[in-house]
Amino acid sequence: MPVTRFAPSPTGRLHLGHAYSARVTRELAGGGTFLLRFEDIDHTRIRPEFYAGIEQDLHWLGLNWSGEPLRQSDRLDAYTTALEQLRQQGTIYPCFCTRREIQAELGAMAAAPQGPEGPLYPGTCRGLSSQQTRARLDSGDLPAWRLDSTKAAAITGPLSFADEHHGTIAIDPDLLGDVVLSRKDIATSYHLAVVVDDAFQGIDLVTRGEDLLPSTHVHRLLQALLGLPEPRYHHHRLITDEQGRRLAKRHDSLAIATLRERGLSPEELWERIGL
Repeated sequence: MPVTRFAPSPTGRLHLGHAYSARVTRELAGGGTFLLRFEDIDHTRIRPEFYAGIEQDLHWLGLNWSGEPLRQSDRLDAYTTALEQLRQQGTIYPCFCTRREIQAELGAMAAAPQGPEGPLYPGTCRGLSSQQTRARLDSGDLPAWRLDSTKAAAITGPLSFADEHHGTIAIDPDLLGDVVLSRKDIATSYHLAVVVDDAFQGIDLVTRGEDLLPSTHVHRLLQALLGLPEPRYHHHRLITDEQGRRLAKRHDSLAIATLRERGLSPEELWERIGL
């Protein structure tokens, strides 16, 4: 039986897009296990009231989960261990660049590297020598840690993943470039935490929006590097507003709590998004 998870961030209220994703995830679990995970590593945007609000919305929608919700903020040691494993492999490197410095370098390039959602990190710190790195650390500079996608691909060799909606997809290790795996202010990132936690929870079917399809190229690399199981994937369609834009938490008029307060029933909500 499948083990799936719905993994919202408690940085706002759930909206119609979240409701659709949770419903699809629950249905694909069938008679299997449906878990709730709070992706709450970004402490600068987390609000305590959103944890309870998310649970209340899911219960109201009739989407109940098994066990206690997992909080990523409780698992920082696990991410540190995984990062150290990658460091020992030589597949990550420290990056001291600020956002402004990266933008300046990209602006000076005749042809900046491009990804699915815009310019990629240009690799500024990839070539720093050990002496240069030590000097920066000794001066008190805190680095982020980036995946060296070229070295990672050389270790893993060709990879692919199976998606129930899109079929078998070959991994492009350079699709998102050298992504951050550990931020300067948080000792992990979405990419690292989600891979480690999916393995920890025994997730064998990852269900999420198709906007995260490019991220799966990074996740398969990390799974191979860390020796973690490969789950199946289902990247579903996105719910959009009247202008065809992907919903975000700023769309408060489409928040589940707002629609509930207006008297909408769960059945009317499901009908509104085509279920």
